[in-house]
Amino acid sequence: MFVANPLRTFADSVMKKPLWLRFKILTWVFRYKVKLVGTCRIEIIDTDLKSATFFVKNRKKVQNHIGSVHAATMALIAESATGFVVGVNLPGDKLPLIKSMNLKYVKRAYGDMQAVATLTDEQIHILKSEPKGDFLVSVKVTDESGNEPVIAEMHWAWVEKDKK
Repeated sequence: MFVANPLRTFADSVMKKPLWLRFKILTWVFRYKVKLVGTCRIEIIDTDLKSATFFVKNRKKVQNHIGSVHAATMALIAESATGFVVGVNLPGDKLPLIKSMNLKYVKRAYGDMQAVATLTDEQIHILKSEPKGDFLVSVKVTDESGNEPVIAEMHWAWVEKDKK
């Protein structure tokens, strides 16, 4: 039996708002719920709830010693984008859990960063039909020049929520 997901219900209602407003609302709520995302000022700049694009501006609070976006911030943006798409597609009686993050830093990042996470139709079907499971969620992290300075693999799992 499918149990409604409050996050999905909220996101569906927000997606009916004007384009200029919907991503501001989703960003505000995501930052409120995930405090580190708020600290880093990560933004949701696009989503169709099957994929999501998250953005972080290269500013002092997220920089490393050479002035580019810190490796931990790159990991956070990848984890956040993938967690969002998993979270909005998971039934409400399931709990999403990050199992592992594999990050290979392959070149220096320049400027602002974005992460685009995508679920396949098959993955969405599995999320909705299996009581527990896991899979890799596709994410591409790019810098301002379009280069991919980090190759990221996010391994997400889900289990049934504790019934208290």
